[in-house]
Amino acid sequence: MSISLVAGLGNPGRDYDATRHNLGWVVLDALAKKQGLAWKRVGQFEADVARWDLPGGGTRWLVKPQTFMNDSGRSIGAVARFYKIAPPAIAAVYDDLTIDLGFVKVTMSGSAGGHNGVASLLEHLGDNFVRYKVGIGPKEPSQMDMADFVLGKFTPEQQSLLNQKLDPFVTGLELLLSRGAETAMNQLNRRDSK
Repeated sequence: MSISLVAGLGNPGRDYDATRHNLGWVVLDALAKKQGLAWKRVGQFEADVARWDLPGGGTRWLVKPQTFMNDSGRSIGAVARFYKIAPPAIAAVYDDLTIDLGFVKVTMSGSAGGHNGVASLLEHLGDNFVRYKVGIGPKEPSQMDMADFVLGKFTPEQQSLLNQKLDPFVTGLELLLSRGAETAMNQLNRRDSK
């Protein structure tokens, strides 16, 4: 099933700009910019939405919930119900602490893994949506509180790496959208040598 709705997870407000937890928005913004799409605030969805009309016909929706991370599913669920989009046609783009910075991983199921935005998606959509996880790990120092880490900003070195990786992240997301999750998993998921 092809992806009709791409949701980037993040938190609204200037305080959260450039935090690790907003990496899903950063990637989605870069995709929208590359495709020449414009964001529009849609009150009924509590989200910023961009409409992407596809060359061969059909429409894809890019969505950034404005509900705060912990309630992302309510907003995305509202969009999905309105446009009658089933969970397998939804891809969520978000930060993942268990993946090293600079890498991505595509999966088609799994737990929230401590990510409140994903927990909200599972609550409102069930388990059948596609995940496009963008690494923000490892957590350093390791004893740091998880919330403090994900709501913190990248170091200058990390930001520099991210700036280099943003184009590949977008290209990977486009691969997922054009070729499907299986192909994306085969090509993007890091093969650990461990």
